[in-house]
Amino acid sequence: MRTSAKWINEYLSSPATAHEQAELLTAVGFPCESSIALVGGDFAQEVETTSNRGDCLSHLGLAREVAAASQRTVRLPSVSAPRSEKSVSEAVTVANHDPVRCPRYTARVVVGIQVKPSPQWLQDRLLAIGQIPRNNVVDCTNFVLFEYGQPTHVFDLAKLHGRVLQVRAATRGEEFLPIGEGATSITLAGSELVIADADRPVALAGVKGGALTAVTAATTDVVIEAASFDPVAVRRSSRSLQIASDSSYRFERGVHPAEVDEAAERLVSLILETAGGTALAGSAVAGVPLPSPLRVELRIARLAAVAGFTIPSAEVMQILTVLGFAPEWVPSHDGQLISCIIPPRRLDVTREIDLIEEVVRLAGLDRVPMSETVSIRPVGPQPAVAAVRAAKNCLAGLGFVEAVCPTLVSERASGLFVGGDFTALRIADERALGEPVLRPSLLASLLHTLKLNQDRGAASLSLFEHAATFCVTRDGHRERRTLAIVAAGHTDGQDLYRFLRGSLERLVREMCGAHATMTICPVTSENSTTLAARALDPAGCICVDATAIGVVGLINATALDTAGLDAPVAAAELDWESLARSFPPTPSAHAFANSPCLDRDLSVILADTVSWSTLESTVRAANLPHLESITFVGTFRGKQVGADRKSVTFRMEFRALDRTLRREEVEPHLARLEGLLSSTLGATIRS
Repeated sequence: MRTSAKWINEYLSSPATAHEQAELLTAVGFPCESSIALVGGDFAQEVETTSNRGDCLSHLGLAREVAAASQRTVRLPSVSAPRSEKSVSEAVTVANHDPVRCPRYTARVVVGIQVKPSPQWLQDRLLAIGQIPRNNVVDCTNFVLFEYGQPTHVFDLAKLHGRVLQVRAATRGEEFLPIGEGATSITLAGSELVIADADRPVALAGVKGGALTAVTAATTDVVIEAASFDPVAVRRSSRSLQIASDSSYRFERGVHPAEVDEAAERLVSLILETAGGTALAGSAVAGVPLPSPLRVELRIARLAAVAGFTIPSAEVMQILTVLGFAPEWVPSHDGQLISCIIPPRRLDVTREIDLIEEVVRLAGLDRVPMSETVSIRPVGPQPAVAAVRAAKNCLAGLGFVEAVCPTLVSERASGLFVGGDFTALRIADERALGEPVLRPSLLASLLHTLKLNQDRGAASLSLFEHAATFCVTRDGHRERRTLAIVAAGHTDGQDLYRFLRGSLERLVREMCGAHATMTICPVTSENSTTLAARALDPAGCICVDATAIGVVGLINATALDTAGLDAPVAAAELDWESLARSFPPTPSAHAFANSPCLDRDLSVILADTVSWSTLESTVRAANLPHLESITFVGTFRGKQVGADRKSVTFRMEFRALDRTLRREEVEPHLARLEGLLSSTLGATIRS
């Protein structure tokens, strides 16, 4: 914020030089970035303010900080606003239809004014901070804006249709012409908050006044608006319409409803002083009752513990008093408790720790003790972090490449994954251009990334991404973290699917333990944990120990066409919370065997529909003595084994812990296994 050193001095019990002001403000957290000498001995200084200190976006607010840091006192501006017998309600009517976004709206009326150039002192103050003087009425509103930090606006009463002001939501398609040179009419979307007369919007609430009711040289009667608006509502209107102002900048940082009247009365006083006229009695007010003052307690012991040094109680009381917190000692078991009433302008102070910060800030941060050494105790990664690392390392080891894709996708890409009870979550930001939707599935981004890489010659590419997905359900906005995997290359879809399924089995064992069992079952509305199944055909539900964690399958033709792909792609998307729930798996340790193992390979011909997991579970169900492990070796398909059949070769390892096994101890059990496979799976043993 640009300030005038002379202007700040008007509110101090004794003046401070520009250099002293800069030093004091910097010491209490408001760095002075530049200082420029002006004609007349004044200095224009750029002071940096934090986003939570909207009260310091004013000369009076900064004067309070200078006074608190230098043992001075603050002199408030004098206000003289005599009233006539006629009431404001006889001149204008106020209605507030949206008290949530406008907690307090007030209107005051001054009649019989004369619009003319401002007195020189007023022009000098505005010129010192880079403002251009317009006329006495407009200049008074700008003066109060930079004096109190309270935005106000003045309407020409004669131009208000129906002599009514109402706070309401805009109507979709409504036109509004903002004030300002070269301004053009804008079309409102319907979500904005506006100030309207009987027929049309005359101001964009908290952002900009309207040209249709602006003060001109012919104006004689004015309505003075002073209000408090919701910061989020002001910010949305300002961003969506690309209109910013000094008023919106302050409303976005918060203006308390209880601060409105003081600034409004000051503006009435200034208009009467510079433009003449008569102020009508009272004010028109619409909104909710003012909130009760906030009371916060400060423990002296807690202050010392957080600050790291002891601040005398008398000094604490003096600091809190000069900051306007009205401190009082209250009875407590140790007699060291201070109760403070927080001024409405201090929206940043709501807790004890905020009071501690204020006391330490004014006492001097240079008093905080510094240690020459810092003790550090290394802490291992949290399970949530370790789980992500483990999954990424596993997939990278299997040949997958991690992708980090934009969160926004196009309407067409997102449409593949939503429908029914699920709708897309869109953002209202013109910068999104053709991609305004938060992705409902990571596959929407990964397929686009596959296309980009294939266009650059990387045809055989397998990708994964761990990120959030978004959608809207009947219960509202839903956000969840997922892990998506895609595999593409110069091969048929079945080979891609088998590669992806094998990778998933390895990932599941890494995340859930060596004994976790992964199965694929049909997708239903009950077990589909992600929206990715809508882009898969066929699609299967991934279950780990009977718990659904995601879906897997081949990308269907519609999704391939949308992404511009012409080769098969296998894909899976897993609900991260379900996958990582058992991480880290409980490890099991056992002693190394001292005896050698005896291995036997077995090739069986069976139906092509029999999965490896079924074959493995059947072998284990035979309870072969001394069986230590079963390992998949390979699969063969061809005319030698017949149509719709395959030959699967697997290796079994047998071991006795106390001796070396002999062939004669294993062979009878292998014969029993062959009979079991034949009767259970219809398998033929291949010699």
